[in-house]
Amino acid sequence: MREKPTRDYTHDDLVEERAYGLYWYSWLWGIVRPVLVFVCSLLLLIGLVSFGWGKLSARFIDPVDRNDTTPISFSVAPGDSLTRVSNNLKNQNLIRDRSVFKYFADFMGFGQKIQAGEYTLSRNMTINQIADQLTSGDGKPIVRNITIIPGWTVENIADYLLKEGAIKDKAQFLEKSRSGHEFAAYYYINDILSGGKAQVRKYVLEGYLAPDTYEVYTDASAEDIIKKLLSQTEAVYKEPLHARTDEMNMTMDQIITLASLIEKEGKTADFAKVSAVFHSRLKQNIALGSDVTIKYVSGTNRMALNKEDLALQSPYNTYIHKGLPPGPICSPSPAAILAALYPDEQFMQEGYLYFCSKDPGTGELHFSKTLAEHEYAVSVYAPLWEAYDRRVNAR
Repeated sequence: MREKPTRDYTHDDLVEERAYGLYWYSWLWGIVRPVLVFVCSLLLLIGLVSFGWGKLSARFIDPVDRNDTTPISFSVAPGDSLTRVSNNLKNQNLIRDRSVFKYFADFMGFGQKIQAGEYTLSRNMTINQIADQLTSGDGKPIVRNITIIPGWTVENIADYLLKEGAIKDKAQFLEKSRSGHEFAAYYYINDILSGGKAQVRKYVLEGYLAPDTYEVYTDASAEDIIKKLLSQTEAVYKEPLHARTDEMNMTMDQIITLASLIEKEGKTADFAKVSAVFHSRLKQNIALGSDVTIKYVSGTNRMALNKEDLALQSPYNTYIHKGLPPGPICSPSPAAILAALYPDEQFMQEGYLYFCSKDPGTGELHFSKTLAEHEYAVSVYAPLWEAYDRRVNAR
C-alpha cells in the first residue's frame, strides 16, 4: 500500500496557518459580538420593562379586583368634570389611581366625551373598559326626587326647583306658568285659555301643578317638569270627581279654585267645614271675604290685615268682589279638592257662615253663624294675630 505523501511543515508555515485561522475567527467574532450584545441588551431591556410595567400596572392600571364582578351603579351628572369623574371612580373603588385615569383619559382624548348617565360598572374592569363605558352614551338618565308641597304657589314652586337645581331659569319657569299656551294640550288648561279669564289670572297654571313627590331626570327641562306636574293633576281628578263636579253645577276650574282657598285657610281636619262656609256664602251671594286671596296678590304674610289690605284693588280680592276669584291661589291637595266637592252638609244646614283663626301657631279655626258672633271672635283672637306677626316679623 502506497503511503500518502506528507507535507513537510516548517516553523514559519505553522505560524502562518495559525495567523490565518485567527484572522478569520477574529473577523467572524467582530461581526457576531455586536449582534449578541444587542440581542442580550434587548432581552434584558424587555425583561426590565416588562417587570417594571407589571409592577406599574399592578399598582395603577390593572382592575381593582379581577375576580369581583359585582355590579356597581356609577353616576355621571350633567356638567361633571373629568377630575370629578376620576375622584368619584376612586371613591367607589373602581380604579386604583384617580390621577392615572385622568392622564389616561386626556392622552386618549376621551376626557371631553364622557356622557352623563347612570352606568353599571364593576371592579374587574380595566380603566380602558371603564372609559369605553362612560363614553358609550348607554348610561340611563339620572333622576332626582322633587317634592311639591300642598299650598305652594307657582312662585314657591319655582323658588324650590331653582334651589334644588331642577331648573336654571326661574323667570322662564314663571313665564311658562303665566301664559300656559305651551300646555293647551291639557284639556283643563285649554278650557282656561279659551274661557276668557286667562288674561286676568296671575298665572294660568296656578293650582294645576299638583303637589306630590316626583322622580325627574336631572337634564329635564322646565317644560318637562311642568308637564309631569300637570299630568298628576289629571291623574288625581278622575271621572268620579268630574261626575260630582257636574252634579254641583260647577266646573273643574271652579273646584280647583275653591280647593286652593280651602287649602290655605285651614288644616286638613277643618277642610270640609271651611268648604261648607264657602259653599253657603256662594249660594247666598255673600262675598267670600277670604284673607288668603288678598295675601296671594299683595304678598303679605301678616295675620292681622288692615283696612288698606281689605280695600286692595284686585280681581282676587274676595272682600270687594263676590264669587270665586279669577283662579286658584295655590296647588291644593287631593284632600282639599275632595272637601271642595263634599262640604260638611251638617255644617251647611246649621248655617255656619264665618270663621277666623284662633291661634296662628296651631292653625285652629273658630266658626260662627252670625256676623255678631264672628266680630266678637275676631275681637278675642286679633291680639293673638298681632302678637304672632310681631314674633315672626311679618311684613
